[in-house]
Amino acid sequence: MLKEFKEFALRGNVLDMAVGIILGTAFGKIVSSLVNDVLMPPIGLLLGKADFSNLFLTLSGDDFATLEQARAAGAVTVNYGVFVNTVLDFLLVALAVFVLVRQVNRLRRRQEAATAPTTRDCPFCYSTISVRASRCAYCTAELKPAAV
Repeated sequence: MLKEFKEFALRGNVLDMAVGIILGTAFGKIVSSLVNDVLMPPIGLLLGKADFSNLFLTLSGDDFATLEQARAAGAVTVNYGVFVNTVLDFLLVALAVFVLVRQVNRLRRRQEAATAPTTRDCPFCYSTISVRASRCAYCTAELKPAAV
C-alpha cells in the first residue's frame, strides 16, 4: 500500500497539480493585496470613506466607529465592505486566469497549425504523397482533396 501511494504521489500529474495549487495560492495573495491595498483605497475615497473594508452594518443597533471595535464588543455585524473586497478578488483572479488560458489556447492553435502534416498516404497504393496532391505520382489514381 505504501508503494502504491508513493507511485500515486510522485506521478507527474499530481506534482503538476501541487505546483499549480501552490502558485495559485501565492497568486491569490498578490491579487488580494492589489485589491485591498491599491484598488480599494481610491474607490473608498470616491465613496467618501477612508477604508472600504471598514463598511459594515451593526444588527444590534449599536454605533461603532470601526469594524474592529464592533468585533471587540461582540456585536453582530454584516460586513458588506469585506464582501465587496472578496468579490473583487475573485473577479480579478477569474480575469487573470481567463487571459492566461486564452493566451495558452492561442499559442496551442499556432503550434498545431505549424505542425500540420504536409504528406499523406495514397489510399490505393499507400505511397507517401503531398496533402495538396489531386493525383498520386506513383499509381496515378485520382484523389479527393485532403481535409486540412
